[in-house]
Amino acid sequence: MNTGLRFGLAMLLMLAVILATNLLFPPVVPDPPPAEPGPAEVSPDEIDLEPGVVEPPRDEIGLPGGGDERRETLVTVETPLYTITFSNQGAAARSIRLTQHRSFARDGAVELVPVGTRRVLAGTWQVGTDQVDLTRAAYEITPADGIRLSEGAGPRTLTFRYQHPTQPFVSEIRYTFSADSYVVTVEGQLPARERASLFVDLGIGPAINELKEVDDRRAMAYSGNHVEEGVSTRPLGRVRETEVMDGPLRWGAVKSKYFVEAILPGTGTGERGFLAGVWADPVQERDRAAVRVGMPITTDGSYAYRLYLGPIEPELLRAVGDDLEEVNPIGWAFLRPIVRPFVGVIHWTVNTLHDQFRLGYAWVLIVIGILVRILLWPLNQKAMRSQMKMQAIQPLAMDIREKFSQDPQKMQQETMKLYREHKVNPLGGCLPMLIPWPVLIALFFVFQNTIQLRGVPFLWLPDLSAPDPFFILPLFLGASMFLLQFISMRAMAAVSPQMKMMMYVLPIFMVVIFWRLASGLNLYYAAFNVATIPQQILIARERKKAAPGMAPKKRG
Repeated sequence: MNTGLRFGLAMLLMLAVILATNLLFPPVVPDPPPAEPGPAEVSPDEIDLEPGVVEPPRDEIGLPGGGDERRETLVTVETPLYTITFSNQGAAARSIRLTQHRSFARDGAVELVPVGTRRVLAGTWQVGTDQVDLTRAAYEITPADGIRLSEGAGPRTLTFRYQHPTQPFVSEIRYTFSADSYVVTVEGQLPARERASLFVDLGIGPAINELKEVDDRRAMAYSGNHVEEGVSTRPLGRVRETEVMDGPLRWGAVKSKYFVEAILPGTGTGERGFLAGVWADPVQERDRAAVRVGMPITTDGSYAYRLYLGPIEPELLRAVGDDLEEVNPIGWAFLRPIVRPFVGVIHWTVNTLHDQFRLGYAWVLIVIGILVRILLWPLNQKAMRSQMKMQAIQPLAMDIREKFSQDPQKMQQETMKLYREHKVNPLGGCLPMLIPWPVLIALFFVFQNTIQLRGVPFLWLPDLSAPDPFFILPLFLGASMFLLQFISMRAMAAVSPQMKMMMYVLPIFMVVIFWRLASGLNLYYAAFNVATIPQQILIARERKKAAPGMAPKKRG
């Protein structure tokens, strides 16, 4: 069985496994937790934060709300990494711009808050079964002119404080920002109550920032890292009714293809150790859902949590802790245990080649393609020699099949005896080719979604994270695959019709698969194929040279 046929069969097998897994084991949506019984300790009717302003119905959480626009005050926090615009109404974020990353959907920096969304980072206080929507509270802000942090500056805190004019109700929120981190520390104080919780809105998912909008929308999802069950991810577009991802959770998040808004517990202990869960409510907009994260409040009314508002960059997420890098898991769930060990090595290699050797990311992909080919050279040699031995004894194997066609058991015994006599391993040509697959699969998913390639141009390619606009690379990939098959078959004494068919079908199959994939991924595989040509030529020469002496003697 030649290399092309094995590759095609492997791809078809993988596709069959994926389809069968999704059909046999569909994702289970957990039921919402039952409401806590018992009498309410506090009622929204008793705490009217803004007289004359009606709270939105519960099913509108996450959608644009009303309010008294005349009393709204905006304040800005600027750091070298981001600019956040807060409103005094509910201490909500109106805009979160990541200034180190350019948006391809609009002018300027990446924006995390979609147009019209008004509740991102706003809170709802729940005591027992009653809730107080803090969005309507008109907070006082200190410092009133906002915060500007230059590179190297120390952390600074923006404080929001609301004092009810007639009742003993106080809400205070303190955001602490650092100049060199996407992590924002949040601490707050509410009235001391038993069975109190805080729900923080993460909005309806990050704004669209990619040129190919469909990819960004398809990647929109909410995630949670359960203490025992690990990471779960659910596409926002599949939320048809209220869904709950029960805790205890190490973090909860909502994400797009390259950016994420995540909430993690504060650094304290005890009740602050974990989040209570993630709630997702359907909204009218396509591929969106309103996501909020719940956390317990201590009996004295205090709470603390951390925000990560930034790019899905493994090194940055890993530094935050609690396996936050798994917010964008690599590959399909059943493959992750196999490919995960290779992902860290791949990221380290990419960063080393770029940072230490000052190579552009396009050249990093080309170099890695060549390096992987060199590392796989011994395995290819072993597989080739095993194939040659198998090819040489095929006439004898055919004789056995004809001689014992009526006795399958005897046929199997004689065939195994033939393999032992000629020291041939029937799997020797396949196993060496299967061993590199975890590496190749890991490379596929890493290069398809790595943010380092986003917006990076190379030659005629405007963006390594986007498809080739002229489709040159997919066509070149197919042509190089055809050339490899052609070189291999020229050295064979006999080529079956099936092998000839694969020589034409496999390149077409590859072109179809890679036609709309990221051009950086195409670039890597093109370099990999080109680096394979010298070895394929050497293998073909060795096969031709060995062919006259490989004919086995007839068995007596």
